[in-house]
Amino acid sequence: MTAVRVFIAEDNPTILHNLIDTLREVAYVDPVGTADAEAEAVHWLLSHVDEWDLAIVDLFLKRGSGLRILEALQDRDPARKIVVLSNHASTDMRRKCAQLGADAVFDKASELDDLVDFCLRRREVPHSMY
Repeated sequence: MTAVRVFIAEDNPTILHNLIDTLREVAYVDPVGTADAEAEAVHWLLSHVDEWDLAIVDLFLKRGSGLRILEALQDRDPARKIVVLSNHASTDMRRKCAQLGADAVFDKASELDDLVDFCLRRREVPHSMY
């Protein structure tokens, strides 16, 4: 199995640090980049298109929005997955994220185990299939 190369857009340093530690330890991911603002995230993801398998995006960032990250990456290779991890995972927000191309939406407070499972399932897909 191959480690999933993960990019994370999160503006809270404590949450980012804890998320990276948890995903490394439990889901065996390889964090390849982070950003705390929309423009930096979009720039990195578009300029390193062959260097990530999964992007984890918060909806509310220091500057900008995770929704605009989803919009900017709607035409990505379908093997590159983007999930939203937010405290604002209402039914309406989940619908909006899906319309913009999110592969899944997870609530930070109650669905971290589901995010870990998502990462573990991505690990089972060889990079050669990307």
